[in-house]
Order: sequence, then structure tokens, then C-alpha cells
Amino acid sequence: MKPLRIALTKGRLEKDTIALLEKAGFDCTAVKEKGRKLILPIGNGEIEVVLAKAADVITYVEYGVCDLGVVGKDTILENGTSFFEIMDLGFGKCKFALAAKKGTDFFAGHHAKTIATKYPNVARTFFESKNMDIRIIKIEGSVELAPLLELSDGIVDIVETGTTLKENGLEVIENIVNISARLIANTASLKLRKKEIEELADKMEKAKE
Repeated sequence: MKPLRIALTKGRLEKDTIALLEKAGFDCTAVKEKGRKLILPIGNGEIEVVLAKAADVITYVEYGVCDLGVVGKDTILENGTSFFEIMDLGFGKCKFALAAKKGTDFFAGHHAKTIATKYPNVARTFFESKNMDIRIIKIEGSVELAPLLELSDGIVDIVETGTTLKENGLEVIENIVNISARLIANTASLKLRKKEIEELADKMEKAKE
């Protein structure tokens, strides 16, 4: 039988997932000593790991070239959900927040606010829930710059410690949603390889405790 293929978000989520898989009893030496390889075996070759950018993890799982994926809830909220979310892995914790210049009464006034963000869908959903009209400007780099340059009234971004906001004279106006890493599955794989996926998820769940 071909290996169960799991796509991991490169970087910190990759490291945290590998640590969890090792705790669950899998030999992850090949991933830790990967060099430039992008598809790597773990355990006795019953599992293959694919390393990818967050949005690509979702694409690979949706199209079924990977059975499973590990990705942040932020990417799930921004990129849609035609896959199955199996479990919260409990690491990669942060939150989406609305932030603006310190001392700003963000919700005052009647004019449509301008929001800078890397996550337009998350921002749009949040403000729709408040029945607020906003204009969204998509920024790829440091969104904190936008209010400082008076390009926007505020930002919607991921906040971990809030240090970057403070150092730039910004503050959280409202927390939007908590985020952490999730294990996701291709819907067809979940039917065809149900036993294998459940066994792996069970091992990961126990290793979390």
C-alpha cells in the first residue's frame, strides 16, 4: 500500500509537528536531516512528509495529492474549507486581532473605514458580522506600516505577543479569533483510508497529552 502522505507547513509548524510525531513513536530522522528534499519518509516508510507553504498545504489536501495536512487555523479561515478538519494540535497559538494607532476611537464616526491586511477574507467576515462598511487594502509585507503612513484606519493581522504593535505605537482594538495548528484531511482519503488516518490521529492525540 502506498504511504499515507501528510503535507506540513514549513517552519515552526513543521518543527512542532515533527516533535509531536517523534513523541508518538515515529522515526523522523529523514525530515530532520532533509537537505533539499521535499518529500521525505518517516517511520518505516508508512508515512511520507511533504514540506510546503501554508496555502499550498491546503491546495495539496483539497486536490488529494496529500491525504493529510498540518496548517494554521489562520490559513484555513482565509482559504476556505473543502476538506475535513480532524483535530486541534494545540501548538502555533496566536490570534487574529483588529489593531489601530494607540488612543484611536476606531469605531467612532460614520465614514467607511480602511483596513490594511494580508487576510482580506478574515477581515471582510469580521466587519460583516458588525454590519460595517470597510475598504480593504491587501498588504504583503509589514501591515503595521499602513496606519503609520495613514494608508489605513486600522489593520487586521495575526498577533502573538503584541510587541511589534507596541513598538510601532499601535494597540489591539478587538480580538477576532484564536488560532492554532490543525490536522486536516482530504475528504476522499478520509473514506478510503479511514483506519490509517484514525490510527495516526489517535497516536498524535495521545502524544499531545
